[in-house]
Amino acid sequence: QVQLVESGGGLVQPGGSLTLSCAASRNIFDFNAMGWYRQAPGKQRELVASINVGGVTDYADSVKGRFTISRDNAANTVALQMNSLKPEDTAIYYCFARILRRHSWGPGTQVTVAS
Repeated sequence: QVQLVESGGGLVQPGGSLTLSCAASRNIFDFNAMGWYRQAPGKQRELVASINVGGVTDYADSVKGRFTISRDNAANTVALQMNSLKPEDTAIYYCFARILRRHSWGPGTQVTVAS
């Protein structure tokens, strides 16, 4: 079991930036991968970005070149730097940690992009 706690969400204007952080209650090297999903109203949850135990990253096409995922092994945290935000990035962002096929989830943090 792991507890994940997100922080850093909020309201930002289009073109602005936010950094989300996810703190894990155990060593992040225990997980095959960590990352972020998001869910907008009326839409399915979608993978935004992930980073595996080897440090390989993956991004949704819609955020490539704008978002960057990173991790701090000593602090057991994973961050998502979001730049050039668009209104369509508005969603609840969920941190996840995966061991084999089992996912653990954080409670989510709201990101709203509006002028």
